[in-house]
Amino acid sequence: MEKSVLQQARAAYKPKLPKALQGNVKVKEGAPTQSVDNQEDIKALFPNTYGMPLVEFVPGDEALDKRFNVGIILSGGQAPGGHNVICGLFDTVKKLNPDNKLYGFLMGPGGLVSHAYMEITADYVDNYRNTGGFDMIGSGRTKLEEVDQFEKGIEIIRELHIQAIVIIGGDDSNTNACVLAEYYAAKNYGVQVIGCPKTIDGDLKNEQIETSFGFDTATKTYAELIGNIERDCNSARKYWHFIKLMGRSASHIALECALQCQPNICLISEEVEAKDLTLNDIVEQICNAVAARAALGKNFGVVLVPEGLIEFIPAIGRLISELNDLLANHGEEYKDLEPAAQRAYILAHLSKENAETFDTLPEAVAHQLSLDRDPHGNVQVSLIETEKLLSDMCEAKLNKWAKEGKFTGKFATLHHFFGYEGRCAAPSNFDADYCYALGASAAQLIANGKTGYMAIVKNTTAPNDEWKAGGVPITMMMNMERRNGKMKPVIRKALVELEGNPFKTFAAQRDKWALETCYLYPGPIQYWGPSEVCDKTTITLALEHE
Repeated sequence: MEKSVLQQARAAYKPKLPKALQGNVKVKEGAPTQSVDNQEDIKALFPNTYGMPLVEFVPGDEALDKRFNVGIILSGGQAPGGHNVICGLFDTVKKLNPDNKLYGFLMGPGGLVSHAYMEITADYVDNYRNTGGFDMIGSGRTKLEEVDQFEKGIEIIRELHIQAIVIIGGDDSNTNACVLAEYYAAKNYGVQVIGCPKTIDGDLKNEQIETSFGFDTATKTYAELIGNIERDCNSARKYWHFIKLMGRSASHIALECALQCQPNICLISEEVEAKDLTLNDIVEQICNAVAARAALGKNFGVVLVPEGLIEFIPAIGRLISELNDLLANHGEEYKDLEPAAQRAYILAHLSKENAETFDTLPEAVAHQLSLDRDPHGNVQVSLIETEKLLSDMCEAKLNKWAKEGKFTGKFATLHHFFGYEGRCAAPSNFDADYCYALGASAAQLIANGKTGYMAIVKNTTAPNDEWKAGGVPITMMMNMERRNGKMKPVIRKALVELEGNPFKTFAAQRDKWALETCYLYPGPIQYWGPSEVCDKTTITLALEHE
């Protein structure tokens, strides 16, 4: 396998492990746990994996000699560091017993069902150490939720003498991992299932999971690009740049990039929802900043927009909720209609309030809201050009203000969407270390007989030696939510907390950023050099631990 010069140099990097995982390991168990909400419902659905204790690994006296094979699955969108989870798992599995084998199921959970797999060897894994992407075994979005899938999976699990499956994924993928763990436990199949917290969106976190892997690298990648655009913007001084960023269900990426780059405007979806803002309110807010800067002779600026913004506008959120139920229950009679007939069908079947909202949306946005959902039942908001929608509405309002003598500046726009650019970047030192430790934790959970757990690493703003590794029962993070018209158990998403330190720090400075030009230029991720440059965490994580 041919390697770039950077990849060759990165291959030599040795990820740092928490002290508890460096030698012999033993388990320290905490008190029994319960789900974050809907305790009786979750307990009834997961009787075999509910209420288990938190687990922490501490230095042990005796070396474990455990013989077992493991299967690993990459699920959902890519996130920097996934390969290092596999490397940490591989190294620890082999350390426990050199005869242990690791099998990778190809192209996501579907590989388990279709029996597509490969054995991961030492030579093969060495090609992917400290690299971005999921190309080692590929990823996919097949949902593991049907009995026939579980039974097809057990066939290959038995054939390969696999004792445990590790699923690397986000909240939905780890929910599926919990369902799979419960099924195998109920059937007494003797197969363990362990999850790992992945998503660049940053919305898989709670009191046990400090950050999801990939968030650090992705936000630093986006911040570099935003800083470059800010530098260009401040050089040409003639464009307003509208930049849409990943983050369908939460605005953590936008907030972190704002803290790193100090743009003129950053919209936070959770604040929009909390303040019950309309689309016009948001446009007015942007236009006020544009006009204020124009009065100072500054006809340029940068606006950050989270991709999920549309869903958080309360009126549109209510519309989407009803549309989800409508499409889930009547999709068959709707899907083959012509676009005009689809629009008429939707308007005829919506409540009066939501029909009025739907009718006022720009045609392209309304059409996108009525298209097929993603595999998890969500609107595919990344396909909605929210940045273009906002700039078009701003232009219309500013033209109106110009005719009324309220605006005398210029408003020229450029649009960007940063999504895939951050998903497969070479992991930062933080993500390389964090992911390797997650993989090692997953192996130790297996060795100690755990199932239905997610591997965790905490205290991550301290030096690596002081990081704390362990596991959390997945049921502890679950509640009941409406999906595709039905109530289902899911891991609760972590939204931006408006009372949290990261948002408050941003809110205290944004009025100044809007009027003045306070741009910061973070530059590219640094892999070698002073620790304060190379090993720094995100600003979000640092502020959350103050």
